[in-house]
Formats: sequence, structure tokens, C-alpha cells
Amino acid sequence: MRLLLVEDENDIQGFLKQALTEAGYQVDVAPDGKSAEALAPAHSYDILIVDLGLPDQDGISLILRLRQMGVQAPVLILSARRSVDDRVRGLEQGGDDYLTKPFAMAELLARLRNLLRRNAPVSTEATRLRVMDLELDLLRREATRSGQALQLTPQEFVLLEYLCRNAGRVVTRSMILEKVWGMRIQPDTNVVDVHIYRLRGKVDGHGQPPLIRTLRGVGYVVKDR
Repeated sequence: MRLLLVEDENDIQGFLKQALTEAGYQVDVAPDGKSAEALAPAHSYDILIVDLGLPDQDGISLILRLRQMGVQAPVLILSARRSVDDRVRGLEQGGDDYLTKPFAMAELLARLRNLLRRNAPVSTEATRLRVMDLELDLLRREATRSGQALQLTPQEFVLLEYLCRNAGRVVTRSMILEKVWGMRIQPDTNVVDVHIYRLRGKVDGHGQPPLIRTLRGVGYVVKDR
């Protein structure tokens, strides 16, 4: 597994590179956003670790820039910013998971494994999901409805895949946070609601019969018939 570590603090950078290398990762290091913008599009990284406190730009801006450049690898955010608002913003702006400093190395490795599992290629016997006229290509990570391509972000695709795998069953916000984001956030956060709102606009827009339904106070369900 090849990993890009974007971290400017020398002590943390050295510690993480050694620990990740010992854990079996091939690690490249970028000390700032400019270096990361040069490295990330040029290599096929399996995962990125991005610190938010970079010397030349905010880590969130870097993640957005990398997504615009076509970098689709999952991103684990590292930050000393501990508020729920900061964590939600990081997840909404292209991060796939968020870990606050200080952290235990065992937890960081567990989160990396979880992100890699979520983004691993799907076995050939189950490469598509279909719910009504909605179809997900799990290998290409593409979705269509009535044959029309849906322009989904990587996180939106993961969320829609989870909903479709549970079509006809109600899933709660806590279930979504745990299974889609691989983490637990305070229950009053609106990160799930925001992503569902955006996803619904793409899946159920243009006069289509609604597939994604909200059960107030309970959760969400994808209609399967």
C-alpha cells in the first residue's frame, strides 16, 4: 500500500513515517501543500494522511484542490482542532475520516485499515447494485439513474452504496456515521443530514420519483419498490 503523508512538523513526520513503514506501508512525505499538489496527482496513492495546519495553506483547501485535480484516494485528516464544527467541516470538504491530535498509533492504523476496506475493489461476482432504476457500478464507482450518470463525490457514492445495500430497511444517523465514516461523532452533528440533502438533490432531482426517504426522528430508507 502506497501512502502520502502531508505533515510539516518534523518530529511527527519522522515518527509517523517510521511507524507506517513498519506497518507495511510505502510512505512518501510532503512537508507542505505545494509539495502534496505535485506528488498526489503524479502517483497512484492508496490513501492520504493530511494535517490541517500546513505552513503554506490550510489542509482543507489542499484537499479540495486535490479533489479538483482528480485525486480520488481516501483522505484521513489529522488536526489539533477538536471542535465538532471543525470535524464536520473537514468531512464535508472532502475528508473521509478525521483524527484529532494527540492520537494513539493503534487508532490511526485502525482508521487507515477501515478506509482501505471501504475503498477496496469489489469482487467480480458482486460488481453492481440496483434499486429500482438506480444502478451503482462498484468497480468504476459510478452511479446512474434511468441511464443518466449522477455526478457524485467519493463520499456521496459510499453513502449511497450503504443506503442501497440496506434498501427497504431504515438506517439511523448513528449507523451511517459508524458504517460510512467509520467514526462516532456527537449525535447532534448535522453531517449526515447535509450529505443526505446533497445526495437526494442528485438522486431524486429532475422530477424523478423519490427514492431516499426521511423518517423523522428515526433515520433514512431507500425505497426498494
